[in-house]
Amino acid sequence: MDNSIIRAACALLSLFLMVSALFFAAAVFGPMAFALLIMAIVWPLDQALRKILPRGLALIVTIFMTFTVVITFTSLITWGGGQITHWLVQNQGRLQDLYSFGARWLEDHDIFVIGTIAERFNVVWLIRVFQGIVVRANSLAGFTLLVFIFLAMGLLEADAFRKNLQSLDVRNEGSQWGSRLVAACGAIGAKWRRYMLMRSLASLLTGLLIWGFAFAVGLELSAAWGVMSFALNYIPFIGPLVATILPTLFALAQTGSLETALLVLMTITAIQFLIGSYLEPLFTGKALAISPFFVVFAVFFWSFLWGLPGTVIGVPIMIACLTICDSYPSSRWIAVLLSGREVVEGN
Repeated sequence: MDNSIIRAACALLSLFLMVSALFFAAAVFGPMAFALLIMAIVWPLDQALRKILPRGLALIVTIFMTFTVVITFTSLITWGGGQITHWLVQNQGRLQDLYSFGARWLEDHDIFVIGTIAERFNVVWLIRVFQGIVVRANSLAGFTLLVFIFLAMGLLEADAFRKNLQSLDVRNEGSQWGSRLVAACGAIGAKWRRYMLMRSLASLLTGLLIWGFAFAVGLELSAAWGVMSFALNYIPFIGPLVATILPTLFALAQTGSLETALLVLMTITAIQFLIGSYLEPLFTGKALAISPFFVVFAVFFWSFLWGLPGTVIGVPIMIACLTICDSYPSSRWIAVLLSGREVVEGN
């Protein structure tokens, strides 16, 4: 049998086994991936603190500051979701009337709602969805604890791990495998920090603009919509879409005016497009260029494997994989294909 066929079969089998392991051991691999991401982000802070504090104390301060940021972020999401759920409970009659009116309008125009959906949909179902999201956010305590355990252990052992990788080149004379991997890890950390910084700034700007716009047009829960837009913007493509549709539907439910709902839809879409399609690429540059097709694929693929955490961590994992591929000549073609940019002849 041709050796190339055997190698391809072994590669496919290895890929299948790896994906299966990631799926069935999501409770371990998911927190570890988040720990690596957070470790890359806080690494400069930890190194700076070590210059003025003992190593153990620097680690404690780093973990405490990181924990404070995570708790604050989670509390904001929980507060925003709770506000929206409370509004739903208070206005469920209005929402049910709006749904009935929409269903009748569709039927009058020969667009019939599927029977099972029409029978099962009600405002109580919608309230339960929002309550489930809030409860799920609160139930991530075990996940978060495991993340911080991995984070603490990783920060303690990072220097030793780097030296061990570099020592591989000394043991195997002429080999550059260890040095290349160390350089790749450094590049991954730098790209992750840049990605999260730009994503955070874009999310903050999006949240503030939507908050201000919602307040200006008199949309209820303007602060909650700003907070939810800020949080959802960390999920590429899917998050901004949800953050656009939900305020539009609530504007229609609150005012009963199609014109107001269209104004909300167009304005939020313009905000999302301006920030996501112009400002973010302008500041991130070519270093983080990834094909939009594979960004969407990464979001859905890792969501399938790890659920909600996978939607957030999917793109950083893809950045890491492409960076490693770009570090080795034999796999550089993968990074080129998935970069999403045209290669100029001669470069």
